[in-house]
Amino acid sequence: MKIRLSVIALAALTGNILYGQTGTSDSVKTIRLDEVLVSANRLPILLKNNPGAISLVTPEILSLMPKSIGAEEALRLTPGVRIDNQHDGERVHVSIRGQGILTERGLRGIGVLIDGIPVNDPSGFAPDLYDVDWGTVNKIEVLRGPSASLYGGGGAAGVINISTNDGGPKSIGGELNQTIGSNGFTKSLIQFDGSRQDIDYRMSYSRTDGDGYRDHQAFWGNKLYEKINFKPGKKLSVTQIISHTDYFQQNPEGLNIGQFDNLRQANPDANPFNEYQKTNRTTIGFHGKYKFNELQDIEVTSYFRSWTYKETSNKSAEYRNITNPGASVQYNLHLNGTKIKNDISIGADLKWQNIDLYKLQSASNPQRKESIDETNIETDSLLANQIISQRSIGVFALYKMGIGKFNLVGSIRYDAMKNELTNKMLASDTAKTAKNFKNVSARIGASYSINNAANVFIDWSQGFLPPSTEELASNPVGYSGFNTHLVPATSSCSEIGIRGFYNEKLSYEITGFIMNTENDFFRFKQTGRGNQEVFYGNAGNSRRFGIETFISYQILKSFSFQVAYTYADYKYVSSVIDPVYADPAYVLTSPPAAGQYLPNSPKHQLYSEVIYSINKRFKVSLATEYQSKWAIYTDPKAYNGEMDPAIYQNWQDGFNLFHARVSYNLNIGKVKGECSIFIRNITGAKYMAFTEPDPDGNAYHPGPVREFFGNIKIRF
Repeated sequence: MKIRLSVIALAALTGNILYGQTGTSDSVKTIRLDEVLVSANRLPILLKNNPGAISLVTPEILSLMPKSIGAEEALRLTPGVRIDNQHDGERVHVSIRGQGILTERGLRGIGVLIDGIPVNDPSGFAPDLYDVDWGTVNKIEVLRGPSASLYGGGGAAGVINISTNDGGPKSIGGELNQTIGSNGFTKSLIQFDGSRQDIDYRMSYSRTDGDGYRDHQAFWGNKLYEKINFKPGKKLSVTQIISHTDYFQQNPEGLNIGQFDNLRQANPDANPFNEYQKTNRTTIGFHGKYKFNELQDIEVTSYFRSWTYKETSNKSAEYRNITNPGASVQYNLHLNGTKIKNDISIGADLKWQNIDLYKLQSASNPQRKESIDETNIETDSLLANQIISQRSIGVFALYKMGIGKFNLVGSIRYDAMKNELTNKMLASDTAKTAKNFKNVSARIGASYSINNAANVFIDWSQGFLPPSTEELASNPVGYSGFNTHLVPATSSCSEIGIRGFYNEKLSYEITGFIMNTENDFFRFKQTGRGNQEVFYGNAGNSRRFGIETFISYQILKSFSFQVAYTYADYKYVSSVIDPVYADPAYVLTSPPAAGQYLPNSPKHQLYSEVIYSINKRFKVSLATEYQSKWAIYTDPKAYNGEMDPAIYQNWQDGFNLFHARVSYNLNIGKVKGECSIFIRNITGAKYMAFTEPDPDGNAYHPGPVREFFGNIKIRF
């Protein structure tokens, strides 16, 4: 009922369109979505024929972002995806169909590619999305559902394939983009681009600052991105990128029930210990394709990523020096007859990662005055000094067949991952522990095009979710080494759906799915290991089923409506676990029981948007954002109300927010661009943006109340 009221209320106050748009306001190019090729599944296929759930984020959706710094802005109209930006910067939690909801940060089991360059480490974990400047993104493809047969552990939940803008049509052009807003927010973006003969280029730099809507939540970031596309002939094409990110984010942490009366406050530990994360990262990557002839081609990707990371807490200051190289090769054979078209691919992905990590004990400074700095008190007490080495190889085969209106795809993949930890504080004979994983994943799907308005598909796929690096390195049975009790979670998912495009006004996709996962995960804390130590275990099995819907309708030439809705029912169905996680004398929190809902997974999630063009210059958009209540904890005692209600409140109320945007297209001589004003959370509603199953009860991350943002964009 609340969902229905949200849509009705939004309509009374005034959805994406069948057509997407590329370019800026002075250069608009219409895209027919029924003619778009998607490449996230490694074998390009028409969007309408894709035999599985997929979302396409077009430039029209991206153009309405208020700040253009967060994934939750770009993917707001993507069903099945939940994004929690609890810190007002870019440190997000992302989950697809509930996969990845237990991580403290980053994207777990979700493959991320930026201009063809993978972001995930060998364990399938993507630490952040700092390298993406959302103001320069042209298109995003989101594969929803297990894609381990395509990307291994980095595709257990799905894939986010991000493509940034190429160079413009001029030899030299560019853009200036400035945003200011509430809570001291500013973002400045400048980019230069162009093309000439067989080459096009783009280079961008942006600076972001903000105080945050909570205390001790300030952040700043610098991003430099360079991209060159080179096509020296009909056979060869090469894309080269260089990315550099420097990002600082204070961490206000979660609150307990007794603390969030003042929604601006930070956790009491955050300020005196100056808790923050600092990332400095450079990536160099190449993606090339060589076409031998009409039947054969080969694609090669290589990259090298080097970065430093520091995180401070009330326990330690953790330093990491990381190198992460990788490469992939894929050979494609195209056998196209008069009636049957066949595409066959074989390939391999290789990834390495080396982490040099040490921790120094932290100390509090009660007299510390709040400021944006990187100072924190560190003692000479060395808590950890270790090296983590990882490598993975994935070998895959892909097949696609088209017969008239019928399409069939299949894929199979073998993954092998090796993880080794060397504790430099121990003697050589006890210093090393290792944990290795192997898995075979498969997928098969089919689609049939009844007509352009009705394309049905069915799909069965498997997921493979190995423990991430951080989960392995949090060892509940000792202060060093890996948690060797952890095993990968594996899943199988069946889905059926329909998508269509009608009369150049309507586009839609409706998907139903059932996913069964074995050895799903939970988080717990252990007696005597301190407030900051969080551990992970295999909880048993889970079952998830849901419905994902996206509808876009151009009601009038100047009026369009779009809505994304997700129904999700995610539950643990068994609690067969390792005995080490069940001993009440050993752990502070118990594993979940059968029948419990997975945490942070509301049953209903909706985002709806209407866009009205008053004339060629003025455009108004109104949006509503709704989430129903959700469970917080995995511990059965907290779930059943058997723990202190002043600390543990298992059910979190949902929220309903309204947003508005007004834009004006500039066209003064040769100066073209756009200026806009955005109001987020118009009614100033107080709500909880995100919760996590923190065993200490510090689970609550409040969201911002009413915010204002202004933007001006000039294209030259």
